[in-house]
Amino acid sequence: MRNEIRASHILVKTKEEADKLYDEIINGKDFAEIAQAVSLCPSGHDGGDLGFFGRGMMVKPFEDAAFALKDMGDVSEPVETQFGWHLIKLTGIIDA
Repeated sequence: MRNEIRASHILVKTKEEADKLYDEIINGKDFAEIAQAVSLCPSGHDGGDLGFFGRGMMVKPFEDAAFALKDMGDVSEPVETQFGWHLIKLTGIIDA
């Protein structure tokens, strides 16, 4: 069981923008560069890095999508929260 994960994310206003960015990332564009260029979250300056976090520390839809990622480097499809649309990249795992 995963105790904590490290993730980066990109936050945008619309699903259409998130879908477009997801396609760009899947086709080889750099996640961190996109985060720095377009993310609405202050973490965008750090390539979207959110550091390590455990369950209960993020809003539920975000947490569910982040913890569902299996392998390092996996990127979620767009996830909606009250803040907007997120793309989430798994960058670290701490297992129990």
